[in-house]
Amino acid sequence: MSAERSAVVYEVVHTTRYVYTNPVSVSHHLARLSPRALPYQECQYHVLNVTPEPAVRTAHTDYFGNAVTFFAMQGAHAELTVTARSRVAVAPRTLPVPSDTPPWESAADQSALPLEALDALFDPLALESVPEFDAYARRSFQPGRPLMEAALDLTHRIHEDFTFDATATTVTTPVTKVLAERRGVCQDFAHLQIACLRSLGLPARYVSGYLLTDPPPGQPRLVGADASHAWLSVWCPRNGWVDLDPTNAVLPDTRHVTIAWGRDYGDVSPLHGVVLGGGPHELYVGVSVVPV
Repeated sequence: MSAERSAVVYEVVHTTRYVYTNPVSVSHHLARLSPRALPYQECQYHVLNVTPEPAVRTAHTDYFGNAVTFFAMQGAHAELTVTARSRVAVAPRTLPVPSDTPPWESAADQSALPLEALDALFDPLALESVPEFDAYARRSFQPGRPLMEAALDLTHRIHEDFTFDATATTVTTPVTKVLAERRGVCQDFAHLQIACLRSLGLPARYVSGYLLTDPPPGQPRLVGADASHAWLSVWCPRNGWVDLDPTNAVLPDTRHVTIAWGRDYGDVSPLHGVVLGGGPHELYVGVSVVPV
């Protein structure tokens, strides 16, 4: 990352705590909590603490280039706490001028797409075959319109047409229901725009990370007030991947910290696991994104 660019440095703490009704005898987990190294983002350090101490712990990089930590608990435990601590510098990005980008149809020409863009056309849920997504998207994607003009128009329409409601959906809510009821959270809006883009044959991928949020006017920032966030990227010929945040109707920049990307949430879940025993459990998640 160039020293000439003005970067913002953040301390990020992401804590996940499970409290089980009954002891868990064995559990295996995958964590994707390390910020990615990118031209505009530098992870200065990252530490993952797990309590109780895992019996097995390894690290690898997945198919999409995300850093993954695998750990296994092989002794009985009633609680599990996973805390990721990172310091990351995020610089301003070089963004394309929307009107100068190619017609959107050129990005749908699969013969000219690199492998990473072709991968982003694959939809595990086959949402590209749902006509409602095509119909909603084409209001923005008129023939010959520059790709980023159309993509930004779709981003703003989702922001205006849909209501943020943390009680309306879960991680398993179908995107078709989100489109019908016009309510959801950042994960839903990212999935919705991805489904719309893929319905037109445009490569789009899901991005997970963090967003620096502002306190109410006159109030101090509260440590732990932030949360995990989700947005998406669209493939733009000559420019590569360009991020879009429909929840906030913005192009992500220095306030967004990128952790992982994939086809959808299932590829980038921050913490995923299989447990033996445990019964019903309570989950606590806290995130702090604090400028240094």
